Amino acid sequence: MIKDIKSGVYPTMLTPFTEDKKIDYDAVLRLLQWYAEKKVDGVFAICQSSEIFYLSFEERLELLKFVMKNLPDGIDVVASGHTADSVDRQIYEASAFIETGIDAYVFISNRFAAETDDDTVFLRNYEKAVKSIPETGLGIYECPYPYKRIMMPDTLKKCCEISNLKFIKDTCCDIDLIKKKLEATKGTGLKIFNANAATLYESLIAGCAGYSGVMANFHPEFYSCLCKNYLTEPEKAEQLANCLSLMSTIELQQYPVNAKYHLNLIGCEMTSVCRVRDNSTFTQGNMKEIKAMVEVEKMIKNRFGID
Repeated sequence: MIKDIKSGVYPTMLTPFTEDKKIDYDAVLRLLQWYAEKKVDGVFAICQSSEIFYLSFEERLELLKFVMKNLPDGIDVVASGHTADSVDRQIYEASAFIETGIDAYVFISNRFAAETDDDTVFLRNYEKAVKSIPETGLGIYECPYPYKRIMMPDTLKKCCEISNLKFIKDTCCDIDLIKKKLEATKGTGLKIFNANAATLYESLIAGCAGYSGVMANFHPEFYSCLCKNYLTEPEKAEQLANCLSLMSTIELQQYPVNAKYHLNLIGCEMTSVCRVRDNSTFTQGNMKEIKAMVEVEKMIKNRFGID
């Protein structure tokens, strides 16, 4: 049965590594438990934050199986792992990931067409893929690597017409374009999750379903508070949104090293080791910035009454 995924907060799940850059499954388990303690609605597993372009197919599949086996109650899972170049290989890998029992399989928008191709190429390859995999809920992620392919409203509408599209992680950072996507897909069952903190509050008011972005690896409870209270407590929500917008600039620091360092500071033990980035370049200044963020988070919790 194809289910509608819940609205709310979906962290882009990290992959903890040991010092010798193997997946640290003990830390993966601690991370899942931390997400559950923060009462997230779901997780976006095997995504760019998971460093999927630096994991083999076997590692991605093994990691997703572990996530599904150890998933805390009440958390939905959307997952990608969509890195292959050829559509036939994409179909093979997607089928394997879907068999793990995830709630939606998420295609990466730039995998179906080259940067110079128009959307007819994207749609042709998208349709071939969705007609060749097990029936399931689907998603699209506007991943910025290796290039960002933003979904246009008409193209997104066509995707809804030819597939069970339930989820999109939107990274356009353009509230006017988000509104056009919402209008184009009204009534289709698609839920748009904004990845951009600066436009999140306004996009929720416009009809987006929630937040799925890297900052949910720092303080997902803040995003949950915003998503739950933006209508009933608009003044509080707008003030919180301003705080989140400013703090989200830490993304420009050395992510995901900084997120792993932050998690370790607040009690979710893991190394800062990454495959995508050399954590030895994470400076003392970077560390002080993250330590300052931890203190600011405490003040925000007190100011807004967030547990």
